[in-house]
Amino acid sequence: QINLPVICQYVDYLVNEQNVKNVFVNGTTGEGLSLSIKERKQLAEEWMCQGKDKLDHVIIHVGALSLLECQELARHAAAIGAGGIAVIAPFFFKPTNKDELVAFLQKVASEAPEVPFYYYHIPPLTGVKIRVEELLDGIKARIPTFQGVKFSDTDLLDLAQCINKNETGQFEFFYGVDEQLLGALAVGADGAVGSTYNYLGRQANLMLQAFAKPDLALAQKYQFLTGEFLNFVIKLGFGVAETKAVMTFVSGIPMGPPRLPLVDASREFIVKAKAKLDSIVWPDDV
Repeated sequence: QINLPVICQYVDYLVNEQNVKNVFVNGTTGEGLSLSIKERKQLAEEWMCQGKDKLDHVIIHVGALSLLECQELARHAAAIGAGGIAVIAPFFFKPTNKDELVAFLQKVASEAPEVPFYYYHIPPLTGVKIRVEELLDGIKARIPTFQGVKFSDTDLLDLAQCINKNETGQFEFFYGVDEQLLGALAVGADGAVGSTYNYLGRQANLMLQAFAKPDLALAQKYQFLTGEFLNFVIKLGFGVAETKAVMTFVSGIPMGPPRLPLVDASREFIVKAKAKLDSIVWPDDV
């Protein structure tokens, strides 16, 4: 079951301990697609309520398999004052080309005509491999609120072409593959949305600062160390349940078990992952 009272503590932890002031609610890590519509609304409301005056931006993911549910969630997000909404491609009956995908997204975005709209591109999970570069052509005419993309794919060529086309800077591109964020920054990504920033947000922010300076050697150090941890846990088997377990032992906030069909992280995983994370010496710790 969802645990609403813990969100107040969660917000304070992100802001004060991780220097994270923007959240993406009901996405992959939050198991948004495993929740009922009622639960998703309750979570969105709680994040908006607890984040008031503490968080800069709250983007709410409103994607679902049913267009009607997406539209209902989009209207709700607008009503509670969300800073943005995002939608993944439907992944059972899939759009087979750009026009079909844009038509779906347009029907959702039009229900929240004042709210910035983001496409959540995550082909490893949706199986929808329509290139974002292609999607962007003429999209502002079809979806006036289109603001950008959460780009959760390893295809940096596609991302680079998107950014190359975005000469006026009207769109934002947030990268979602945490272990190669630095590569995405190098081709022009604006920022990142990812699960590791729950517990490595401070280090990710220091990497962003180093890249902006630019101090590439320092930025690389942060990326390599993040990669060292992720490479280790991926080999053990690393999914949403394991992410919850890591966040729980790092933050001390009980993130709870996942919902079936996902199963809880093993005790062995937790012991090994904690030992590995504790062994990493970050540049700012020296």
